[in-house]
Amino acid sequence: MTSPPDHPEPSVRPHPEPPPAPPAYPTAAPTPPPYPQAAAAPPYPHTAPRYPGPPQAAAPVPPQYPGSAPQYPTAPPPVPPVAPPVAPPAPAQHPHHIDTDRGRVFLSDKQRQTDATAWGNLLLHVPNFLCSLFVVGLVAAFFGGFGIVVVLAWLASGALVFHRPTESALARHVFRLRHPTPQERAVLEPVWREVTARAGVEGRNYELWVEDSDALNAVAAAGHIVGVTRFAMNGLPNGQLAAVMAHELGHHVGGHAWSSLLGYWYALPGRTAWRVLKAVSGFTFRISRAFGCFGMGFLVLVVGSVGLATISTFYGLPLLLLVVPYALAAVGRRAELRADEHAAALGFAPMLAAVLDTMHRQEQWQQAQLAAQGGGRHVEESALARLLSSHPDHHTRLHHLQPYLQPQGPAQNG
Repeated sequence: MTSPPDHPEPSVRPHPEPPPAPPAYPTAAPTPPPYPQAAAAPPYPHTAPRYPGPPQAAAPVPPQYPGSAPQYPTAPPPVPPVAPPVAPPAPAQHPHHIDTDRGRVFLSDKQRQTDATAWGNLLLHVPNFLCSLFVVGLVAAFFGGFGIVVVLAWLASGALVFHRPTESALARHVFRLRHPTPQERAVLEPVWREVTARAGVEGRNYELWVEDSDALNAVAAAGHIVGVTRFAMNGLPNGQLAAVMAHELGHHVGGHAWSSLLGYWYALPGRTAWRVLKAVSGFTFRISRAFGCFGMGFLVLVVGSVGLATISTFYGLPLLLLVVPYALAAVGRRAELRADEHAAALGFAPMLAAVLDTMHRQEQWQQAQLAAQGGGRHVEESALARLLSSHPDHHTRLHHLQPYLQPQGPAQNG
């Protein structure tokens, strides 16, 4: 039998050799290539200048990588102060502008009175009233027994002067006034409140109306109406408009407005009869000229007889009627001065003086226009025309305003 081959057995068991060592890697990471450093920020204004000093080691500048924020100095430069915005200058107000923002208002116990001017106006209308009563009596005679009712109804009609609907009708049809629009009321009412507040008067007792006129004017009508023109409302500073309204309020609180209207109402029948008589006389005179001297003599005889009978019957009252217009004009001028004093006492004297100057210039312009139409000849006003004027002249009104225009000195201690 064949034996298996012998395998030599080594005397010593060989050990495996150690694996080869890995290649040595550098212990430190390779230094990245240097990047360009950021340039130093330029110096900003208002920074302190740099002076040379001992050399110092510069601090290392950290590298900047792409995408990183730029490096700025740690302390921001001082910001120069910014001046606050200057508001545009407010438009200069007119020297006669007044402040109408008033709070509490104190009302006077006595809202109205009847001064000497109002009483004088009523007394001077007595002859006109008697003539009107005579005319009404003649008309009432045609009604027989019902005539007394006609006379009493005419006497009672004077109360309509204080009737508000009648006042409105007079304002609209006689004085040609209208109610103000909402825009016009927004202009008039603040000024009117200031005027009535200074006077201690309840302004709601009166009505404001407007006249469509380019002239500077105003009116105190009936018992409760104050009217101003469109020019006075839109062309005057509110202080001057207040002066105009204060003047018209003076006519109301003094009783001038209602006494003048009452006298005019009761004189109306007599005035109407006088106008009819003048028209008939003129017509008769033209007819009498056709008959020559005989016709003229007859007319003079008839008119003279009627005049003599009237004078002897009414004890010279018709002659007194010739003087009444001049006396009423004098009282009217006095009423205007009293109304000026009322406005001046409320503090509107400088404004009223300016309004009077404006009115005077308008009158001079109108006179120049009339002179130009008359061939350049200036028409002088006659003395009788000045006596019949219901308003004082410009210089007289300014003279009466002087005590209110002069500066007041320091109070004297008594």
